[in-house]
Amino acid sequence: MKIDRRQLALPVLALGLGVALMSAVPAFAGADEDAIAKNVEAFRAAQAAGNAEGIAPLCAEELSYSHSSGAVDDKAALLTGVKNAKYKWTSLEYKNPTIRIVGPAAIVRFNFVGEQEFTDGKKTPQNLHVLMNWQKQGSDWKLLSRSATKL
Repeated sequence: MKIDRRQLALPVLALGLGVALMSAVPAFAGADEDAIAKNVEAFRAAQAAGNAEGIAPLCAEELSYSHSSGAVDDKAALLTGVKNAKYKWTSLEYKNPTIRIVGPAAIVRFNFVGEQEFTDGKKTPQNLHVLMNWQKQGSDWKLLSRSATKL
């Protein structure tokens, strides 16, 4: 059997393209994971500062935000609550975050630890487990839902 170089070229090119595509997938996943981590930290910083304007662009219009009390806010109610809060955060950390990307969605979990100081001077510690779901909308990751459970 006689084989010339042209017959070998196509399989070699296909193999090279396949290897290149497989190695590119983790790079995209890593970039998405980095973008989500950046958004989670931006959300935490804005939350800690009581900055509704910092939170707003991170949230999907369809946001469902569940508090550990069982109350559920949409985006407008969450932003109003942040603007009109009767407390300030004296500390707020998102400890041990994990990010798992599933297609155009990301599951983020962490331990929410902080302390609130109310206008009457009363301080209340917070220790929660939080689940956030982020959705890729266009080229941006937006917070679609959040749920908190007291620990």
